[in-house]
Amino acid sequence: MIPANQPPVIERNRFLLLSCSIIFVGWSIIQGGLLFWYGTTMYTAIVDSLISAAIITLACYVVASVLFYYQPQKEKTTYILVWVISLTVISLAVIRYAIGWIIASEEYQDLIDYSLPLRFLAAGLLIGCMAIINVLWNIQQNNRDNERRKADAEKMAREAELYSLRQKLQPHFLFNSLNSIIALITQKPDLARTMVFQLSDFLRGTLHMDDQQLLDLEAELEHLQLYIDIEKVRFGHRLNIKIHQEGARDYQLPAMIIQPLLENAIKYGLYNTTGQVDINIDISKQDNLLKIKVTNPFDLDSQTKQKSSGFGLRSIERRLFLIYGRTDLLHTNAGKHIFTATISIPQPE
Repeated sequence: MIPANQPPVIERNRFLLLSCSIIFVGWSIIQGGLLFWYGTTMYTAIVDSLISAAIITLACYVVASVLFYYQPQKEKTTYILVWVISLTVISLAVIRYAIGWIIASEEYQDLIDYSLPLRFLAAGLLIGCMAIINVLWNIQQNNRDNERRKADAEKMAREAELYSLRQKLQPHFLFNSLNSIIALITQKPDLARTMVFQLSDFLRGTLHMDDQQLLDLEAELEHLQLYIDIEKVRFGHRLNIKIHQEGARDYQLPAMIIQPLLENAIKYGLYNTTGQVDINIDISKQDNLLKIKVTNPFDLDSQTKQKSSGFGLRSIERRLFLIYGRTDLLHTNAGKHIFTATISIPQPE
């Protein structure tokens, strides 16, 4: 035997109260009307119908309460049939005794005995329907609970994967920054100290973002600027990053979603290049989408010789899928001299 998963108590109690009220009123009116129609006195019809309705309603309440706290396994559902038959027999025995005690008429008691099969059939069907309704209620609630647990488990898995993806993006940048600091310590100690402070501010901001899945665009750009300042210390005049923004300040996007795009642009834009490299970040809004386009110089011939895992772009695509459930939010275009990566962030209606 397994206990049934309890539905919300208030909802279940309201349902049971409404059901029992309908059963009592309906049984009283139907049986009282039939008895009076077939020639019994008004007093007899009222007494019989009220007693019968009260006892049948009580039996329905009992079977509903039993099935609420105790539900047989699927292979032992015959127990429900046994409960229904037993409650029906007991209910009719109590009704027969109670009516016979109040209405001391042998003729009417004979009429009750004659109508017992019909009463048994009606009471059994009603109590059985109440049992079936409660079984279906329990099954529905079990399915609801299972779906909720499944959704919670999937949500936790998504959050864990998102966290893992975000953590994997940091070590590469952190190691490069530390190597740059080491190289600057002896030659330019003031610049090294500045870079340490910038890296500290960047990592502190990253920690604050760990609990935030979505972030305002303005906050994202402020944190991105810390990253840009660090990279400019590393590459000096060679790196020129311009951000063009057209409105969309109230829009939201996944935290730290632009940094991997920019890191990818810096990595491949400065590869085998000694002169200045211009990287453009264009931010605009289109309908209910926040568009972020990053362009950087790109030499297709030289880049084919460079081995790359492509983790940065793949991680962005995976994060967007986990958050929005779509695979069409990242687009890349590798031309002869320009590489463009564009992400589209859906916004609420």
